[in-house]
Order: sequence, then C-alpha cells, then structure tokens
Amino acid sequence: MGVAPAADVRAARLHEARNLLGKATRTWGGRQALSAPMMPAPVDGELMLPVATPLRSVLPGNGLRRGSTVSVRSSTALLLALLSEASAEGAWCALVGLPEVGLVAAAEAGLALPRVALVPRPGPDLVAVTAALLDGLDLVAVAGVERFRPGDRQRLAARARQRGAVLLPVGRWPGADLEMVTVSGRWQGLVGGGAGRLRSRRARVRVSGRGAAHRERVASLLLPGPSGAVAEADWPIREMSTRGERSMEALSSAAEREAG
Repeated sequence: MGVAPAADVRAARLHEARNLLGKATRTWGGRQALSAPMMPAPVDGELMLPVATPLRSVLPGNGLRRGSTVSVRSSTALLLALLSEASAEGAWCALVGLPEVGLVAAAEAGLALPRVALVPRPGPDLVAVTAALLDGLDLVAVAGVERFRPGDRQRLAARARQRGAVLLPVGRWPGADLEMVTVSGRWQGLVGGGAGRLRSRRARVRVSGRGAAHRERVASLLLPGPSGAVAEADWPIREMSTRGERSMEALSSAAEREAG
C-alpha cells in the first residue's frame, strides 16, 4: 500500500477542520466563524516563527518554536503581540474562544487579517475545533482552557508537536513549554484631572518555562504601544529569581498606590 502524498493528507485534514468549524458556526446561530478561508500552512525545515523585535530577547531562540505550547496569561495585548510578526510574514493564525478580540485591535497589533481565522464561540466542540486548526495552521490561540481535562491538554500539546504548530492557550496550562504573564502595568497618556487620551500601556512581562527557559526573565514593554503594536520601553530585560521578582512586584505595587 502506497503512502498518500503530503498534499492529500493536508487536504483531508482541512476538510475535517471545515466540517468541525461549520458545525460550531451552526451551533451559534449560523454566524460567520472565519474571516478568511482556511489554507494549509507549509511546515518545512523552519524551526522558529518570528516575533516582534521587542519580544525577541526575552524568548528562547528569539522566536516561537514550532511544536511548542506557550501559555499566555493576563493580557490579550501580549497574545496579539506574539502573533503579529509571524502573521505579517505569512503565517496563518487562529483565535478560538476570544469574542472580545476585535479586528481593528488585531490589525493595529500587526496581524494580517486575511490570514486570521476567527472562531469566537466554538461551543461544546472546543477541543475538536482546536485540534483541527492545529492540523492546518501555524499558530492557534485558544481561550476557555479551564474546561480542558488533563488528557485534553496532553493530546493537544502532542498534536502541536506532531504538526509543527504553536499552541497558545490563554490561561494556566500545566506543563507548558513556556509561560508568559503580564505582572503589572499602567496606562500612559492622561494628564492631571483625566484629560488627554490613553496612548500606551507600560507592562512588565514575566517569561518562564522548561529547558532553555527554566530561568525567569522579565521585560518592560509597551502593550500596546502608541501605534497599537508592541513597543520597547526604557526598562531593560533582566533575569531574576522568583523571590526577586516577587519583591519587585511588591515594590511596584506600593509605588503605584503612593502615586495614586
């Protein structure tokens, strides 16, 4: 018995994904689930997907490793920042279970909307829809992960490894290769009495994980920056122990209370 060509295998996976996504759409009143038709994302010898320049130094390998699971907590802006560069350079992304994410915000963050699949309300098929998207796309961000059982998490992480995709659960994900969390932040742009407008948000992002990322790193970023995309702030990226990070968080919180 011969082996099916890779193109035929991708086509079969995409057919299954469309069926599942169509079912999710019908479940939620027939609303449009995708902003663009699904296309197979080529998986070649490329091991890393690019990220925006302000994020490179804080990530192992200066990008997102294909086949990895990256947990993102506390910030939708951080999630969009992680997707932006890869999307702009041709990668296909999916946002699952994130109805609050608007297309304007995604575009301002730098995502290429024609290559963004939206499944805002996947209904009871959340696991199946996520698995199907991992078959065909490069990056799949999924919220509602507290509904997943341990076995679901293990199977989805394994699926990402097998397909060379990046799984980005929004929330806690035990066993993630990398965890990124916004630990503090403050909006900038307002002046005394509340005049002006919000222009950017300075945030401290903590990155930790397994293997090359076992030591925590902390970066100060603008999430979002004045243009809507992630930008560098004037605090340097640094490494510190968990105890040191907690001390910095306490000092920052105290300073903000005094300033307020």
